[in-house]
Amino acid sequence: MKELLTNSVFFGVMVSILTYELGMFLKRKLKLAIFNPLLISIAAVIVCLLAFNIDYDSYNAGAKYISYLLTPATVCLAVPLYEQVELLKKNAKAIFAGILSGVLTSILCVLAGCAIFGLSHEEYVTLLPKSITTAIGMGVSEELGGIVTITVAVIIITGVFGNMMAEFVCKVLRIQEPVAKGIAIGSAAHAVGTAKAMEMGDIEGAMSSLSIAVAGLMTVVAAPLFAGIL
Repeated sequence: MKELLTNSVFFGVMVSILTYELGMFLKRKLKLAIFNPLLISIAAVIVCLLAFNIDYDSYNAGAKYISYLLTPATVCLAVPLYEQVELLKKNAKAIFAGILSGVLTSILCVLAGCAIFGLSHEEYVTLLPKSITTAIGMGVSEELGGIVTITVAVIIITGVFGNMMAEFVCKVLRIQEPVAKGIAIGSAAHAVGTAKAMEMGDIEGAMSSLSIAVAGLMTVVAAPLFAGIL
């Protein structure tokens, strides 16, 4: 059975898609934030690999083809932004101030947490890019001397948690302005959060898409400045 699965080129793709569909089904049926499709998919893939004693490399041999869709999917995020370009121009100052606030809040929270728990410099710079998209975060972590693999894991966890909590936080804090919602979600939870923002509305999705790019660039500039503090 193991040989049959691992020898199939489509094994990784099949498992990834089926587990994500399982997550979508549970989310639709139970309507609870904890049943996030990405979270369910990650957990189900891990269980599947452990159950059949399949190593990650064998799984990734097929699953890696899904990652080829990441670049065109990211480019497509520009479409809702283009459709809301007039709104962007109208609120440009507030939008960029909001993104800057989000970036600084993320970095300062990491700094405070590392200082309180006595983490090393290496661990500190590993966590600094937690709220930006993986592609940029990996480069920032490597440049600052962090542990790239842990950075990737932290970025994914941040995105999934942001996706799960976005609507709840906006409701509790009574954030009703679509632009504010989008900027907050994109600045805090990058692309995974943007998926939730797009579910919430076109404006939220457009502003969140913008936040991914701008927050990434701001973090590239700010992270080295804060890296020497701890």
